[in-house]
Amino acid sequence: MVNPESIKSGIEAGLACERVEVAGDGQHFQALVVSSVFEGKSRVQRHQLVYRALGDRMREEIHALSMQTLTPEEFASKGGRGDLPRPSMDKLLITGGRPLAGTVRISGSKNAALAVMAATLLAPGVHRLRNVPRLRDTQTFVRLLELLGAQVQFEGNLLTIDTRGVNSVEAPYELVKTMRASIYVLGPLLARFGQARVSLPGGCAWGPRPVNLHLAGLQSMGAALEIEHGYIVGHNVKLKGARFGFDVVSVGATAQLMLAAVLAEGTTVLENVALEPDVIELGAVLVACGARIEGLGTRQLAIHGVTALRPIDTTIIPDRIEAATFAAAAAMTGGSLKLEGVVPAHFEAALRKLEETGSRIERAADSVSVTGPARPAAVNVVTQPFPGFPTDMQAQMIAVCAVAAGTSVIEDTIYLDRFTHVPELARMGARIELKGNIAVVQGVQRLSGAQVMATDLRASACLVMAGLVAQGETLVDRIYHLDRGYEALEKKLGALGASIRRVN
Repeated sequence: MVNPESIKSGIEAGLACERVEVAGDGQHFQALVVSSVFEGKSRVQRHQLVYRALGDRMREEIHALSMQTLTPEEFASKGGRGDLPRPSMDKLLITGGRPLAGTVRISGSKNAALAVMAATLLAPGVHRLRNVPRLRDTQTFVRLLELLGAQVQFEGNLLTIDTRGVNSVEAPYELVKTMRASIYVLGPLLARFGQARVSLPGGCAWGPRPVNLHLAGLQSMGAALEIEHGYIVGHNVKLKGARFGFDVVSVGATAQLMLAAVLAEGTTVLENVALEPDVIELGAVLVACGARIEGLGTRQLAIHGVTALRPIDTTIIPDRIEAATFAAAAAMTGGSLKLEGVVPAHFEAALRKLEETGSRIERAADSVSVTGPARPAAVNVVTQPFPGFPTDMQAQMIAVCAVAAGTSVIEDTIYLDRFTHVPELARMGARIELKGNIAVVQGVQRLSGAQVMATDLRASACLVMAGLVAQGETLVDRIYHLDRGYEALEKKLGALGASIRRVN
C-alpha cells in the first residue's frame, strides 16, 4: 500500500531531485518536488516527469496526487521554502431532524455536459453550451480543453468553447486521473487529428471500470492503439465504419464510439448501446450539428460518417440523478418538495420506487412534487441500465431504507462493490448486512449523528441524506467528492430548511 514515504522514495529513485516532500492521507497525496531537470519545462511536462519516475504500478495505486514542481532557482526565490499543495478539506456539518420543504431548481446534467464538451473537439469553431453545472468535474474538463489548445469562458452556467486553436492531442495523467470522463476526448482527437495520447482514467475510488470496450470499439474502426507508460496512444489513425456490439451496456463506451463514428469514413453500426438520457442527448446534439445518426432511443445505432460538423449551440438537459436525490431526500425526511426544471421520464424508475415507500408523487411537464410519508416503507431494489433503477441512486436508496419500516434488499448488478458507504452508515446506527453485491437493510427508527467520511460522489450524497434525519450533528468529511457532481448542494438544502453548513 502506498504512503508518503514510498511515494517520496519512488520519485527520488526515478528523478534527480534536490528536494522532495510528500504528505497525504492514504488515498490523496500532495508533493513538493525541486529538480534542475524541470528547467525549461512546462508545468504539465514537469508533472509527467514525476509520474514517469513513480512508474506505472505505483501510479495506479495512487488515487490522486497534487504537486508543486520547482526548479532550484524558483525554490530559492521563495526563500528556500515551498508549499505542499493542499486539497480541499471542507466538511459538511448537519443537524438532523428537519423535514425539507419548498421548491428547488435542478441543475444541468453533469454526465451530459461532459460528453458534449468533448464533442466540441470534433468541429473547429465557437461552441455555446447553456445550463452547464459549475462542478469540479466540469471545471476539470475546462482545464483539459485549455491544455489541448481551446479557449474557454465559463460565465455563470454558460460555457463558450473556441476549438479553432486546438493544437495538442495529449490528455495528461494529472487531469484524467481525477475524472474518468476525460477519456471522452480520445475518440474526437482520433477522428479530427488522426492521433491521440490520453492517460488511462481515474475517478471514483470503487469498482473496476475498465476501458476495454472503448478500446475494442475504436480498434474495430481501424484505430491501432497501444498502451505506453499508462497512456492510450494512437498514431496515423484513419477511422472507418464498422459493426460493433457491446457485451454489456456501457454509457461511456457508447458515447465514445458515437463521438468517433460521426467523422469516420463509411457507416458504423453499434449494437446493444446504452439508452441513458445523457447518451440520447449527445446524439441529438451531434445530429443538430450535421451528424447522421439513425436509431436514437433504440439499442442499435447506424452512424453514417460525414466530413465535417457545425459548432454546437445547445442547452444541457437537467440532471436526473440530482433530481432523484432530492426526491429521495424529501421521502426520507417526511418533507414536501417541488423539483423544477426536470424531465420526469428521465428518473421515472426512481420515482416509482419512492412511491413504493409511501411517498406521494405528482408529475407535470417539467416539474415533480414529492411528499414523503411519516416513515418510509421498506422496498426492494435491483439496479439496471436505463430505463431501470440507476446504479447512481443505489447509495441514496440505501439511506432511505436505513430508516424505513421493515427489511429492504438492494442489489447492484452494475457495479458489484459500490458499497463503501455502508460502514459509514453503520457508524450512524444503520443495520446493514452485505452479501456480495447485495445489501440487506433492516430499517431502524432513527439514526444518530456521527463523523463520517465520503469515499465517492454518490456515497457523499447518501451520507448527507442520512445526516438530515439523524439525531444530533453529523460531520461529513471529504466532500470534494460531492463537489464533483452536485452544484451548491448545501445551499440548495439550506434553502429548503435543512440545518447544514460547510466548515473547514
